[in-house]
Amino acid sequence: MAPLAAVVLSWAAIWWLRKRQLNFSLIALFALAVGVPIGLLAGKHVEAINPIGHIYINVLLATVAPLILVAIVSSITSLGSLAKLRSIGVRSIFWLMLSNALAVVLALGLALAFQPGQGLHHKLGELSTDTIQGQVQDFGQVVVGFFPTNVVQNFSANDVIPIILIAVTLSVAYLALAEKEPEKVRPFGAGAEALKLVIFKAVGYVIRLTPYAIVALTADMVGSSTNLGSDFRSLVGLLALVWAACFVHAYVLNGAILTAFADVPVVAFFRKIFPAQLTAFSTQSSIGTLPVTTAQLTRKVGVHTEIAHFTAPLGTTIGMPGCAGIWPIMVAVWGINAYGISYSVSDYVVLAVLGVVVSVGTAGVPGAATVAAATVLSAAHLPLEFVAATIPIGVIADMARTATNVTAAAVSATVVARQTGLLDDEIFAGRAEFVDADELAESERVTGPVPVRLPAARPQVVTGAVPAPVPVAAAQGVASPTPFPVSAAGPYGGLRPAEIYPQVYWGSTELSAVAGSTNGTERT
Repeated sequence: MAPLAAVVLSWAAIWWLRKRQLNFSLIALFALAVGVPIGLLAGKHVEAINPIGHIYINVLLATVAPLILVAIVSSITSLGSLAKLRSIGVRSIFWLMLSNALAVVLALGLALAFQPGQGLHHKLGELSTDTIQGQVQDFGQVVVGFFPTNVVQNFSANDVIPIILIAVTLSVAYLALAEKEPEKVRPFGAGAEALKLVIFKAVGYVIRLTPYAIVALTADMVGSSTNLGSDFRSLVGLLALVWAACFVHAYVLNGAILTAFADVPVVAFFRKIFPAQLTAFSTQSSIGTLPVTTAQLTRKVGVHTEIAHFTAPLGTTIGMPGCAGIWPIMVAVWGINAYGISYSVSDYVVLAVLGVVVSVGTAGVPGAATVAAATVLSAAHLPLEFVAATIPIGVIADMARTATNVTAAAVSATVVARQTGLLDDEIFAGRAEFVDADELAESERVTGPVPVRLPAARPQVVTGAVPAPVPVAAAQGVASPTPFPVSAAGPYGGLRPAEIYPQVYWGSTELSAVAGSTNGTERT
């Protein structure tokens, strides 16, 4: 009962911090810090805490399939152009695959430089590989699995690529019909938007539980990952190298990509996506972190919803640099050294290529790295015993691997948004606040037009005719004159509140100047 009592006390502290309106990231960090000592003190009794974390992950995973479906359908139907969809899709796949290719090169370079596993002199046949053998995936079957055969089964299994294909097919069909018979398919578009509002609201409830779940998940991880076996020193060395590779990829390589191709401040970007990284670190599930990832991208980074809700879900099954790039390569090199297997330069090249190819279709769920490593090693004709020997550090390594996966997906979405002109610098800089177009319409229906908050800049003098407010329905895709500069890619169908409701602000000096220039007639 003591571990459970400690968890409950930590929840009370988290509730108090939330009441004090402390930053979400700080509360999550507090939960992570509290979970470590609880796990250490609980030891084998951590099993009492285990169900709490699993319940949260199950609930979180239950939101993934409907979230991906409605988010993609809503985003694509708002594009209005199949050409735009092709552009976003090709760019997304390119950047996600490039991220994994860089991870493979990085992992191979670090592994060959530090040579993990040397001096162990293991012999093959010492460990059973029956369980691992059952997890090997044939690449041909992986490709076949991309295409749905049973929609209900795909949704129940959270098969991301089939769900994406279903959503894209429905959206393309809608766009094709909307060009010819818009009135007939209008209910479909309205229904998709309404369903998105409901599901996003439900997901928001789940996300609010994240700090409470982090305590249980961290305690469970710490309490159940204390026995590394007889190869303690070697496995800890491999674990440290994996974490170092994940850190370099997540922050150094991605930082360089952001600077070169997204033109955003790197430190500010990582600060904004930190809640998603921390959630991934705790839950060890890229798919489970998806609601947090998309929320941070749209509301903090300024990535347009059509990019965030397409590229980020795609990044939970394509790319995956932590699970499909770094981990299989590190395990392979560790095993080659530990078991004294002869390996040539050409063999390493083939291993690297396989690491990139197998990243397509890796599921963003806990344990996916084991499947990816088993598949890569089997394709490279390496013993699966390598994977079995590294299982003791798998849980701890998965924390860094998952955070790396989520970071790569967020960076890819940001780069695609910049390249397509759908990155809102005003939101990124904190000078504008993201509000979903549907949320805006609902708020107006209940309370009237949303007041506009001006950026921190000196009001400008408008000497021409004051523009009349433009209705929301008429504002979609229409450039509206404003009294201060704004970016072109806001979240309200390309417009932000300031563009939908233009405002003119006058000070005493400006009024005097205008009065003098208009024959003494004061304009307000």
